[in-house]
Amino acid sequence: MEIPEQEAIHEVKLEEVQVGEIDDVAKNIPNDTSNDIPNEVLSDISNDVSEDVLQVNSNEKPNNFPDSIPNGVIVDILNDAASNDVALQEEDTSQEEEDVEGPKWLKYKHLDGYYRGLRALVQPSEYKPEYPKPPMHNPPEAVPTPHHIEMPKPAVFRPQPDYNSDEWRKSYVRVNPCFIDADKKVPVPDLYAYRGLVQGQPKAAIGSHEAVGLRSDVCFDRFGREGSETVWEKSGQINWNEVDWAQAQTQCVNSNRDRFFTGNHTRDAELASTGRKKLHRTAIVVRTYVGFKWTAHAVLNFRAMVSELNLQSGGEYDVHFLLHVRDNNAPIWADRATAQDIIESNVPTEFHGLCTLWSEAQMKLFYPGNFGDAYENPSNGDIHGVYRSAHMPLQHFAVMHPEYEHFWNWEMDMRWTGSYYELFDRLGKWGANQSRVGAWERSAKYYIPGLHGTWENFSRLVDTEIQASNKRPFLGPVTFTGKLALSQGENFMPASCASGSELSQCGVGEEADLITLNPLFDAEESGWVFAGDITGYETSLPKPPRRCSIVTASRLSRRLLLVMHEETWRLHHSMFSEMFPSTMAFHHGLKAVFAPHPVFLDRDWPPAEIDVAFNGGKDHSSGGRGSPFDLNNEHNHKGTSWYYNSEFAGLLWRRWLGYAQMDGRGTNGGRAGEGIMRGGREEELNPASSGRLCLRSMLVHPIKWEDPAERED
Repeated sequence: MEIPEQEAIHEVKLEEVQVGEIDDVAKNIPNDTSNDIPNEVLSDISNDVSEDVLQVNSNEKPNNFPDSIPNGVIVDILNDAASNDVALQEEDTSQEEEDVEGPKWLKYKHLDGYYRGLRALVQPSEYKPEYPKPPMHNPPEAVPTPHHIEMPKPAVFRPQPDYNSDEWRKSYVRVNPCFIDADKKVPVPDLYAYRGLVQGQPKAAIGSHEAVGLRSDVCFDRFGREGSETVWEKSGQINWNEVDWAQAQTQCVNSNRDRFFTGNHTRDAELASTGRKKLHRTAIVVRTYVGFKWTAHAVLNFRAMVSELNLQSGGEYDVHFLLHVRDNNAPIWADRATAQDIIESNVPTEFHGLCTLWSEAQMKLFYPGNFGDAYENPSNGDIHGVYRSAHMPLQHFAVMHPEYEHFWNWEMDMRWTGSYYELFDRLGKWGANQSRVGAWERSAKYYIPGLHGTWENFSRLVDTEIQASNKRPFLGPVTFTGKLALSQGENFMPASCASGSELSQCGVGEEADLITLNPLFDAEESGWVFAGDITGYETSLPKPPRRCSIVTASRLSRRLLLVMHEETWRLHHSMFSEMFPSTMAFHHGLKAVFAPHPVFLDRDWPPAEIDVAFNGGKDHSSGGRGSPFDLNNEHNHKGTSWYYNSEFAGLLWRRWLGYAQMDGRGTNGGRAGEGIMRGGREEELNPASSGRLCLRSMLVHPIKWEDPAERED
């Protein structure tokens, strides 16, 4: 269960912030990066600049990286000398924990490899993960842990296409470079990564980089975006207080306007006839609220998002902040001065122009009328409230912005260690490449590579399970008692699914209407607490069939949001925030997929046991009876890197940032806040340690605090 905008009923009570308090924070956002990241986490970054570029248009190995690390840079540390490494020594204190009482996941041994650093970097061909372990019939050989005398150097990481290549220019409109300043003199800082992986670092236990097309042979440290001389070599150190991200974003789009469709049907028909391919644009809609406390780390994160998604792509994406105004008496749409005061009091100056305000009172005006009774309302919240209907302001936003074809719904407490462009671009391409046949069944299960092998093997397994069940796969709109038709009809199936077409190609090449980051599970009898929060349907009839995905982060198409919009305003239907988008796609035959992005576990779970815990529901899925989203089972997610109640996500993220943390190795299996204080700058600088962490790209959530000094219990 996601807690929309960090304001969960029964979970968290946020203190009201005095007017001007956050404005003071915004005004004090530092001018230079030495203050962007607190002094205690700054590290000894080499001043040497690498001219190598990791161009990542494909999975091919770049030819501008050495095949091996130069002689003399690495000293092999044999296994019997591994205790010299502080980072390893700390983790070796973990217990086997077989005798621990309580949830089963607490009984598995902690994984250590996450906390090794850059001095243990190896080439991809030499990398041996700590997890998953190889088959028992092929026992692993002892792998020496390398220890760099000198720190390796990063290279520019570019997941965008090579816009200057003949291949690109042959098919697409020219891309004009974008800049941070209005005078077009300050280039966008590059993102840097390290070619190679930290020896022993675990692989993802659920999902994988390879499955969704993410680069899996590079890692990122915390200085890849800001904070090092390498990053600032080309752009110079930027005075962020003078940056206007809305101006920079708009300028970038305007200079590349011939590249994109506009949402105007007449104009788009003209653009489509000009020969060269045009692109649809995507909005990243970040949900925030009055009272959110902007920190230096939060600011850095969203600077990176605008830079990597908009400025480095020639305007393919726009970033927006959808700011929830809790005071329903505030005339935010009637008085410009009131709206501006709210923005200035709650958002750093550099992001002011990216904000759109909304309130629950506004939603009641936009979606008026009687919504009728709900089957259940466990939260006792209002149907127009953000907790139960967070989709309403997003629907309204889509109606007001016809220039976007897709909308990523995003939250303030999510982080990504790699390139945001690579994340959103690859997930979009992966979704388009998926067949509709079996998509709902595949999306209802967790893909566990240690058990299922490749994604192709997993897909075949699901096909076999469908056949064995004697059930037809869901394809197209579903029917149920009491279903009401849309005014536009149910005409969402593509030509590739027409009678006589090759069924396996049904939907292949079609953009996904919904891309989720957790399974699309059957909510009926799932034990999920809000499974019955369904409003506006005839309650004397059985509940309509439903699908749900926990954590509201997802990509929604314009046509899905317009379907949701009509269901809301005309039919007065709504469901709990995490259930409505996927259920509307299910009811009306839109294309929906769960993208198996890499999710990491903090412990050495046998893959078969992960399957039991996460795919233990109806028909060996994540839905129905036995669902991992049942209140009695959700504890299994605490050791994952991506879930609303994860404990591991915050611990790993803060260690990556360079903050010392309790290592979670406690006497009762180990939980957040237990164990011994480990990590931090002092440890990273110890010559015997393996240095600062370098992680593959991964999503982490929730990140409720970063600098320990800012933590609010």
